[in-house]
Amino acid sequence: MRIERDEYLEQLKQRMFSLCVKIITGVRRCGKSYLLRNLFCGYLRGGGV
Repeated sequence: MRIERDEYLEQLKQRMFSLCVKIITGVRRCGKSYLLRNLFCGYLRGGGV
């Protein structure tokens, strides 16, 4: 089952080109790694990166 995290993904997209370091926090097993590895990397690959 794939859970889309549209709100968090949009926040990452908006802040992608700022020079600040992005830190994703949350409780254990809440989807932090999934957000980066699957959703955000898929977005980047779709854009040709």
